[in-house]
Amino acid sequence: MPRKLSHVGPDGAAHMVDVGAKPTTHRVAVAEARVRMKPATASAIRAGKTPKGPVLETARIAAINAAKLTSTLIPMCHPLALTKVGVEFSWEGKGLLRLECRVEAVDRTGVEMEALAAASIGALTVYDMAKAIDRGMEISTIRLLEKSGGKSGPYMRTEKRKRK
Repeated sequence: MPRKLSHVGPDGAAHMVDVGAKPTTHRVAVAEARVRMKPATASAIRAGKTPKGPVLETARIAAINAAKLTSTLIPMCHPLALTKVGVEFSWEGKGLLRLECRVEAVDRTGVEMEALAAASIGALTVYDMAKAIDRGMEISTIRLLEKSGGKSGPYMRTEKRKRK
């Protein structure tokens, strides 16, 4: 039997799901994105020698803003009162930057889209901040790593991931 679409009404029109009757629970989602670049670009970012200024701190602020503004960007997302947005960067090799974004809220719906939006916009900001020295950068592997809270229960990506 086909599953009923939650964001489509009987008339076929899109609508936002009513979450008013759902209990509030502590929600957490972690997402990542990767930016591949030339080793020289990575060195310039690490040394703070890029034309537009501090790449990683600017990307951190952009990612936090993206998490907070997700409901204005993605039509069916509910506005949420986020309690935490954390953004961490790690270098994997000489030219691969990994962003990990953790978003938390005590609310009636999950924060997966907020974590994914944060990772995406953070990665795009890295590109924007360093494109003057490397237009060949590639953004990849934007994905949900884990989530908890809510009716559907926890989710953890099954393949191994590096932990700090």
